[in-house]
Amino acid sequence: MAHSIFEIGSPVDIAMVLANRDRRVAVQQRILEQTPDETLIVTKLNVPGPIKNNAALQQLFTMGVSRFRSVLAQANLAVTPITEWHELTGNELFWRSSATSAAVKRAAVTFEDTDVLGRIFDVDILTGNPAKAISRTALGFPVRRCFVCQRPAKECARSRRHSVAELQAYFDRLYQQVSH
Repeated sequence: MAHSIFEIGSPVDIAMVLANRDRRVAVQQRILEQTPDETLIVTKLNVPGPIKNNAALQQLFTMGVSRFRSVLAQANLAVTPITEWHELTGNELFWRSSATSAAVKRAAVTFEDTDVLGRIFDVDILTGNPAKAISRTALGFPVRRCFVCQRPAKECARSRRHSVAELQAYFDRLYQQVSH
């Protein structure tokens, strides 16, 4: 059996994850204040466990961003990257678009639901000042499904239905599938 992609990397703790979330919210707010009439897109991976970034996860992120960009192009949605970071807490890319938030969210849902890499991505669509996230259900889409068992993802996350090892094994299989 191949080694886990999670054997390499620096673990992060909850304080680092929370500080990163605060940083993300501040960046989102600043961007939306500067461009209130545009749609903000924030892409990141949903990485289980304390290792949030390493070369393999960076590769999955880069490949996924490329695939999401293709979905946007197929929908004739122009986007402009704003800022990107590759920290111990994970990889994130912020984009803006003059397209409607609903149009961008539809493309994001298509990517998240139909692309094998989209399953591990979190693509948030925000608009307005103060920031308002556009939900799947507001546009008539079903809630996201867990990539392990297909139940509603939030239900599995809230109840911790799957172990970190089980979730990481999914990432390992996915990495083997797309990197060869």
